[in-house]
Formats: sequence, C-alpha cells, structure tokens
Amino acid sequence: MSKTGAGDVAVLSVSPPTIDFGNVTIGNSSTQTGMLTAGASAVTISSASWKGQGYSVNGIGFPVTLSAGQNVPFTVTFAPQVSGTSSGGISFISDASNSPTGETLTGTGTQSVLHSVELSWDPSPSSVIGYNIYRGTKFGGPYPSKLNSSPQPGTTFVDDTVLSGTTYYYVATSQDANSVESSYSNQLTMVIP
Repeated sequence: MSKTGAGDVAVLSVSPPTIDFGNVTIGNSSTQTGMLTAGASAVTISSASWKGQGYSVNGIGFPVTLSAGQNVPFTVTFAPQVSGTSSGGISFISDASNSPTGETLTGTGTQSVLHSVELSWDPSPSSVIGYNIYRGTKFGGPYPSKLNSSPQPGTTFVDDTVLSGTTYYYVATSQDANSVESSYSNQLTMVIP
C-alpha cells in the first residue's frame, strides 16, 4: 500500500496570469493564446466561465483531463463593441486543489479615427466657372489625384479620403467657360496624424 505524498496534490496553473490586449479598434478583434498546465498530478478541467465586455474563450473542449505536467492551449478573443477600458477574467473549474483557477483580462476599445482636410483659397480675379483640386504625396508634385469630378463653384473643398500617417500636397487650378485650366496654385502641405 502506497501513500500519496504532499507533492502529488492536484494543482492547475494558467499562463500568462494576465492577458493585456492593449488598444483594439471597435469592429475589429485581437486573439491571444493562454496555456493550462497540470502540476504533479492529473487534473480534470470541467468548465470555464468568463466575464467582461467583448471577451470570448475558444480552442478548448470540456471536460479535458491533463496528465501530470501536461498542458493544453486555449485562445482568448477581445472584440470590443464600445470605447473604453474593459476588464475581465476567466475562471477554470477543475478537480484541482486551487480550483477555480483564474486569468485576468484587460483591453481598451478605441474608435477608428477618421480624418478630413478642409481646403479654402482666394477666388480667381479672372472670370471662371470653378476650381479643380489635385493631390499628391510627393513635395512639388506630381499631383496624380484629381479630387473633384467637375469644377467646384466655390472656394472651399473637403477631402475626406485621407489616410492616417500620410503627408499630402494639394494644389488648385481655376477653369474658365472654355474648359481652359490655369496653372497650379501654390502648394499646400497637410500632415495627417
């Protein structure tokens, strides 16, 4: 007849103890992997429960029995639906002496930032039917993107097709009734954060 030593107590560990997803844009998701490991004795994990807005746990079926020293991965997904910090956690229920075994979750939902550039210019002293706006990404041109399909009658224009982290260079031309365009205006530089 053998006796079980104190070192044979069933213990379940989870790593990492905390998963930090950082900033995740609303409408997107981020997935990270965790690991459950049995200690010196076998452990049967019967279920898991989690809390916190936007979190879900996948990649592991219950019940699952781990032999001594064996581990099993699982995945945690953070898909925020609202802005702000979301704290959460997972509790794994098992026959281990330290059940429930927990893991802390944290992440921040962020809004995608939409930028636009508002342009304005002085009116032409000549008789014109409108203005054309051109954009490029190299200082001094070329300006391959004509932003308007027909001449703008006014002296303002909003470019809402800009991308974060890009520098744009804008020029304008005036157009007369005979569809003759002037030369480019002075260049305007806009840096999008």
